[in-house]
Amino acid sequence: MDWQQRDFDPAAAGPLAGIRVVDLSRLVAGNMTSLQLADHGADVVKVEPLPDGDPLRAWRRANVTTFWKTYCRNKRSLALDFRGEGAVAILRKLILSADVLIENFRPGTMEEMGLDPKALQAAAPGLVVLRVSGFGQTGPYGQRPGFGTLVEAMSGFAARNGEEGGDPLLPPLALADMIAGLYGAFGIMTALHARASTGTGQIIDLSLLEPIVSVLGPEAADFKLTNTVKPRVGNGSHTSSPRNVYRTLDNEFVALSASMQRMAERVFKAIGREDMLADPRFATNAARVQHRGEVDRVVGGWILQHDRAEVLEIFGKASITVAPILDAKDIAADPHFHERGIIVEVPDEEMGRIPVHAPIPRLSETPAPLRFAAPKLGEHTRDILAEAGMNDDEIAGAVASGLVAEAS
Repeated sequence: MDWQQRDFDPAAAGPLAGIRVVDLSRLVAGNMTSLQLADHGADVVKVEPLPDGDPLRAWRRANVTTFWKTYCRNKRSLALDFRGEGAVAILRKLILSADVLIENFRPGTMEEMGLDPKALQAAAPGLVVLRVSGFGQTGPYGQRPGFGTLVEAMSGFAARNGEEGGDPLLPPLALADMIAGLYGAFGIMTALHARASTGTGQIIDLSLLEPIVSVLGPEAADFKLTNTVKPRVGNGSHTSSPRNVYRTLDNEFVALSASMQRMAERVFKAIGREDMLADPRFATNAARVQHRGEVDRVVGGWILQHDRAEVLEIFGKASITVAPILDAKDIAADPHFHERGIIVEVPDEEMGRIPVHAPIPRLSETPAPLRFAAPKLGEHTRDILAEAGMNDDEIAGAVASGLVAEAS
């Protein structure tokens, strides 16, 4: 099954057209933030360090920069030697002409460069500055390296994640960065909305730590109430039962979540064990959570006797919340993903067409456009510098000196 085909339209305009963003960030969180803005029409200028550009370009699969192509579409690239003479002057010009600055240097680096955000705001009062760091601009850990793995370890996430009785488990993707990126985009839009009435921008202090802590739920409150740390439960849950991943007869998997009483009742009825509801160990959700292992043995035992298609059919007819575990191959053949256009194929120089996630969320009146592919390093250097006020001779001199570079 082929993905929906989408072509880039450089002339398209999204609802954030007119908003200029200078993105000095590297890797995931900042790029995730600026992607949300770029997808909805903002002019995002990626200022990339020479000689290799954003390190995200080095994340390759089969020697293709799939991460870069996915998270840096709709953006423009300027390649700059950050340590070169004149670099700070160029950065200052770009920033002071922008609405938004995104940076994720170690706290204090911007100040050392002569680009103190407070001084920048004094010159451009409407500027919104998003400062992304591992642990925040203040606090005892403020100067620590800010990689997402460290935050996922220290947030409580890894301690909760993993098999029952097993070791803590880190996520297999840049989870902390992705969550922080979404918070970053929300923070910028909130600050821009406030600017519309106040005329002044804000400095946003966004750590990778706090967003992932926020999605872990009432961990602090639960610990205060019980003075105990929740054990790891694998695919189970501390809040509902049955809830797990179960193997089927044909060696496939399904995920089941019965988070409401009537859903659990439907499950027991569907597997011919309605009698369990008369047993005080299983009559309520709290009791089932307490006896989660026995519930899983009963439910999982029934599922293991049926092929996945049969499980999905029986549970589907009973309106039970169940789903197959899909991998990338399954998703490529799934009709819902195709009809909704969740993944679309866009033109790509290396692959011909590359499948990427479509812009989200879906706005009814101002849908997000796909304007252009992720840029080559320095692809827009000349245009961006001209827009910043540099003339042809100045740009030529900067290129000749190696201060900036253009795409080959």
